Amino acid sequence: MNLLLNFYLKFFVTSSEAASNVGFWEAMKPPVDISTYGHLVDDLFMLTTKLILFFFFFVCLGIFGFSYLYSKKRHPQPLYTHGTSKKQIAIVALIGALVFVMVDMQITTISNRDYVNVFLNYPKESDDIVRVEALGQQWAWNFRYAGKDGVFNTEDDVVTLNDLRVPVNKKVIFQITAKDVIHSLYFPNARIKVDAMPGRISRLWYELTKTGVYDIACAEICGTFHYRMKSTLTVYTQAEYDTWMAEMEERTKHVTEVEKVENYWGWKWVASN
Repeated sequence: MNLLLNFYLKFFVTSSEAASNVGFWEAMKPPVDISTYGHLVDDLFMLTTKLILFFFFFVCLGIFGFSYLYSKKRHPQPLYTHGTSKKQIAIVALIGALVFVMVDMQITTISNRDYVNVFLNYPKESDDIVRVEALGQQWAWNFRYAGKDGVFNTEDDVVTLNDLRVPVNKKVIFQITAKDVIHSLYFPNARIKVDAMPGRISRLWYELTKTGVYDIACAEICGTFHYRMKSTLTVYTQAEYDTWMAEMEERTKHVTEVEKVENYWGWKWVASN
């Protein structure tokens, strides 16, 4: 059991916090939720699980119940029947309708409501927000912040590799694309991901509520070394973030010409409102 548990923790647990915890049930828990809307995803998962367990209970009840009622011991002489087609169709249709209404319709209704009212409810560009451009490539995530001029794709931009830093309790908007193949920018602790596709700008936003260091992953198989495409998300207090940004802005003044060429992959920010 310990061998299997260690194997699971080493190869399948993406959260660094969970990987350091040897408790089986602790490791099976989802990553800690640090976003303002992450609970919506967790609630939907829990509702789906409860609904499926409800029907699973009756399926098991039917399997074991009929196995007992019509066992060889209780019925030595088997009963052969062709059944009734109309009755079978009616039963299947009734069960299918119940599953559709209680499971599929519930999931669809709640998902669409949250998607429209929350996930698509982007902050206004005029609000006090943090803007980040993200570029996926085999096999890394590049992040870009506008420099002091507030304009993207200029020489004073702050560019990082596999290192994203944002302030706590502040809305962050991302514009995402890919350099080569389709990737998917995934924030397990924020309960959100979006595909990064070459030639197209995707968007997402979140507001994080807890400081700390968390994982970023690629949720799309993107090649041989897909498993290497991990990045770090650091959530700072506003003061810590301001200090870090000031240090990075100062550092950009001293980058070499080669580094400038490597960093010059951004685009002009596409205003949405």
